[in-house]
Amino acid sequence: MSTLTPPKPDAATTAPASLRGSAHVLLRIHRKALWAGSALVALGIGVVVALRVWMASAKELCPDGDTTPCGDAVYQPAYARTSTEVFLADGGTVLLLLAGLVGVFVAGPLIARELESGTFRLAWTQSVSPARWLATRLAVPAVLTVTGLTVLTIAYRWGLWALRGYPYSYRATWHGSGIFPGTGPAVLGYGLLAVAVGALCAVLVRRTVLSMSLTALALGATAFALSSARHLLWPAAFRQSAEAVRLGPGDWAIDMGRLTESGRKLYWEDCYAADPLRDVEACMTDRGAVDYFAEVHPASHYWPLQLVETGILLALAALAVFAAFRVLRRLHG
Repeated sequence: MSTLTPPKPDAATTAPASLRGSAHVLLRIHRKALWAGSALVALGIGVVVALRVWMASAKELCPDGDTTPCGDAVYQPAYARTSTEVFLADGGTVLLLLAGLVGVFVAGPLIARELESGTFRLAWTQSVSPARWLATRLAVPAVLTVTGLTVLTIAYRWGLWALRGYPYSYRATWHGSGIFPGTGPAVLGYGLLAVAVGALCAVLVRRTVLSMSLTALALGATAFALSSARHLLWPAAFRQSAEAVRLGPGDWAIDMGRLTESGRKLYWEDCYAADPLRDVEACMTDRGAVDYFAEVHPASHYWPLQLVETGILLALAALAVFAAFRVLRRLHG
């Protein structure tokens, strides 16, 4: 009789299958959202390709985008080039908004709705532990978000690459607040943070609309704080001379002014605030200025700033994931 009894399956070997099964069920339930996300990715790629094609078809006589004869005193950029620059100048912000939408979706329809309606109990009674249930709802959107944002980031960088060498490009700078987050790994950090914060808000509040609102508020505050303090994430380069005020095309100016003989910094805005009608140079001279200085982030600081910001976002995401599992364990064991 014992030979007819099937052997008891090993828990270690069935765990991955259960996790894959839960992920498959999750994808089937939310397949409309998956299709919508895929459509957004395709739309983003299509917009960048369309802009590149439009700019390539413009009537430019020179490599820098001039529509007048090369070398003359008149510079007239093509409308396609300037329009492409305007559109791409906020591409990083668009990618951050997409990451925020992922967090709102995770907080609402993916987790909070099940907790609010009680449908989570059905999964928990089918040999799926609360921890594995939450892990699936974190892993699936995290993988899809990283994949989608990686594709969009590559497409976005390819679009910006078309503007290289354009001498009058003031919007499409590497440090622009609407560009910087979407050109490197920082946007992936934002995406993972969105998933983690959405899950944390969902298990804390367990109300769909309220958890979605809290997630949007938390992500917006984080993005604003990092954007405001981004120049502090890496030490700026200090330049001292009359040449310091002549910034290169890749320089991000943080502070500029004059220096006294003792090395004290005098800032231009101080003279403007004291007497807007007075000559600024005369004001600086009266205060003992003898030299110029500038604090800048050159283009070589791009990757340090990207990596530090990404590290902060990943640390916050890990903290949010840890808190979400602790809350779930405290409430449901």
